[in-house]
Amino acid sequence: MTLARRLAAEGLGTALLLAMVVGSATMADRLAGSNAALALLANSVASASGLLALILAFGAISGAHFNPAVTLSEAWQGGMKWSDTLPYMAAQFCGAFVGVAAAHLMFGEPVFAAATHARTGAPQWWSEFLATFGLICVISGCARNRPVITPFAVAAYIASAYWFTASSAFANPALTLARAASSTVAGIRPVDVSSYVAAQMLGAIAATVFVTWLHSPARTRAGMPQASHPANP
Repeated sequence: MTLARRLAAEGLGTALLLAMVVGSATMADRLAGSNAALALLANSVASASGLLALILAFGAISGAHFNPAVTLSEAWQGGMKWSDTLPYMAAQFCGAFVGVAAAHLMFGEPVFAAATHARTGAPQWWSEFLATFGLICVISGCARNRPVITPFAVAAYIASAYWFTASSAFANPALTLARAASSTVAGIRPVDVSSYVAAQMLGAIAATVFVTWLHSPARTRAGMPQASHPANP
């Protein structure tokens, strides 16, 4: 698959993901009224199911990263060329802003508007670290042992992470930056973005180091559960 086609898949997939996340958050907020739990449930179900569909649609083309943290982790683990990482990330960031604009147009919001929703503090940063750490672990572990179920595992993890984290699991630098341009309930104040992204990248680095060690050739040869796993020859 040519790089141009892979970048198109990453850009379009990320745009659709952001349209789903921001659009479903806006719809849920309008329909649920003051019921925050119901709004979060609707947002998490729509986002996770939409992500599953996008991974199934674009995974065979670009790998369906839709996330700079995932792209960097994949390159670190040898899953893609380092020379492709910057183009991938550029496509993801551009796609994310297109997706936010698309969601705003659907709901009659300004195409872009600075977010005012405060998301800051140690609990939020720790949540983003854990959410991204877990995401990389799920992707890397399933890709090695059960690649066919990876899209379903990732979607299930994201649905869960919406609820078990205090931050509702952004876990994606492109998504985080683009949501700073949304004045809807899905937004994050621009001043809070850098801390979120830093926590996400630290989580991705920690997870990549861990899974690289966990699945190293030496451990694979020595570990009986890995050697006897039915998915492995």
